[in-house]
Amino acid sequence: MAHNGRSDPESEPNTRLYNPYQDLNLQVPINNLYKLPTSPEFLFAEESLHQRRSWGENLTFYTGSAYLGGSVSGAAVGLFSALRNFEQGDTLKLKINRILNSSGHAGRSWGNRIGIVGLIYAGMESGVVAVTDRDDVWSSVAAGLATGAVCRAARGVRSAAVAGALGGLAAGAAVAGKQVLKRYVPI
Repeated sequence: MAHNGRSDPESEPNTRLYNPYQDLNLQVPINNLYKLPTSPEFLFAEESLHQRRSWGENLTFYTGSAYLGGSVSGAAVGLFSALRNFEQGDTLKLKINRILNSSGHAGRSWGNRIGIVGLIYAGMESGVVAVTDRDDVWSSVAAGLATGAVCRAARGVRSAAVAGALGGLAAGAAVAGKQVLKRYVPI
């Protein structure tokens, strides 16, 4: 214990000292250092027992990842479409303009569509996990099945059933692939 009734910061294993002036090469007294935790902090003890993302983090992650992936894929499709549509007398400036317009339009369009799928999937997965209180492969498969069915529900029952089955298979394959990578590929 230090002389002021507090424990010594170096003796606590879950904290580290932070010196905001360390890169300035100034001599700062030790009492100006801040104690920062090295592990996540939780408001309630029950939260620390679950090793998964919250529904808000899931929503942000899946929607953002889907939008980014869709935008990049759409931009690539737009690029090839623009290259295919070049005409004989096009100048370099016109070709670049055609590529940028086509890539931008297709990228935004694909990003929005696939981002919505990610948004629906995140909501479905968070709902399934909240109801079953299990975060496993079957929760992801159920969320993929529900997402596929919801995305194609306007086209009829048969289309929704097929899309649901494909969504469930895709989610199951993604989670199984993640487990295989985690197990056999060292990081």
